[in-house]
Amino acid sequence: MLVAGGIIGAGTALLFAPHSGQRTRRQISRSSRKTRNQAEKMVKDAADSMSDVIEDLGEKSSDLFERGGDMAETWRNHLLKSLDQGQKSLKKQRKRFSELRS
Repeated sequence: MLVAGGIIGAGTALLFAPHSGQRTRRQISRSSRKTRNQAEKMVKDAADSMSDVIEDLGEKSSDLFERGGDMAETWRNHLLKSLDQGQKSLKKQRKRFSELRS
């Protein structure tokens, strides 16, 4: 029933169309080209937006990686400095212990 109603409605619309068949076909063709162009533009805009998002994520992850590397280097230097101080303190304590035993 639904399909039959659609066919009857389409036929009635063509019978009472205010323009000739050729003109109606041109309008349909123009409308479909316009819709296609709009769809292509939307797809291009979406692709450009996704490209921008991916580029931003790449830059941010590179920045985080660099900051992480810098932080690791800072902590490494801090650890080495602390170990060096610990060794010096240990040598100093051994020397004092040796002096006390003598």
